Amino acid sequence: MENLQLVMQLGLTMAGCIIFCFFVGFYLDQWLGLKGPFTIVFTILGVIGGAVVVYRQIMEVFESDSNHNGNNGDT
Repeated sequence: MENLQLVMQLGLTMAGCIIFCFFVGFYLDQWLGLKGPFTIVFTILGVIGGAVVVYRQIMEVFESDSNHNGNNGDT
């Protein structure tokens, strides 16, 4: 069940970043009367930003699992 929650959280985080950045770019294009450059740039930034956030969340899960199991590096 924990794995399903993690996958849902990661998927929603990634989708949220992409959708938010897409609409920011779309709004800027509409406001400036352009035909898509900001939409493309901000969508790419959303993908990159979402990937960074998802990577950090995965690393937090691995770190908490290793600390929870007693493998914190102490000898």
